[in-house]
Amino acid sequence: MSEVNQKDNVRSVALGSDHGGFPAKETLKAYLEMHGYLITDVGTYSTDSVDYPDFAAKVARTVASGECDRGIMIDGAGIGSSMVCNKVRGIRAALCYDERTITNSREHNNANVLTLGGPLHTPDELCSMARLWLETRFGGGRHWPRINKMMAVERGRARD
Repeated sequence: MSEVNQKDNVRSVALGSDHGGFPAKETLKAYLEMHGYLITDVGTYSTDSVDYPDFAAKVARTVASGECDRGIMIDGAGIGSSMVCNKVRGIRAALCYDERTITNSREHNNANVLTLGGPLHTPDELCSMARLWLETRFGGGRHWPRINKMMAVERGRARD
């Protein structure tokens, strides 16, 4: 079995949502805890209306600080949360919507935050996608120079 196909060793996950993603977050939280992941739930804690940037930033900062290995943020479509998470230094957030994008985000881009549109998927799909994302290793090799260039852009040191 190649390194890429071996499961990654993720233990802790920051998990967040807005009000639209709250039911999906609660389902995913129970599923991941049942599979041995240590969950840091950064909210929201109900379906009362909230602003997704507040919770996306909490997920991203929890991962960037090293408190959690990875993060998952769920909102209505996953788009806005991805944008917010990618504003936090050190975060490579990926909006994914199927197994192919999940695998690519990890193997090629070494994503450390996953954003999902909770209402766009069934509970089983969300759980399956999250587990695949948490277990998929970064491929390394030819992808490292690209990751380094990506992070150079973040530091303002990219060359044209």
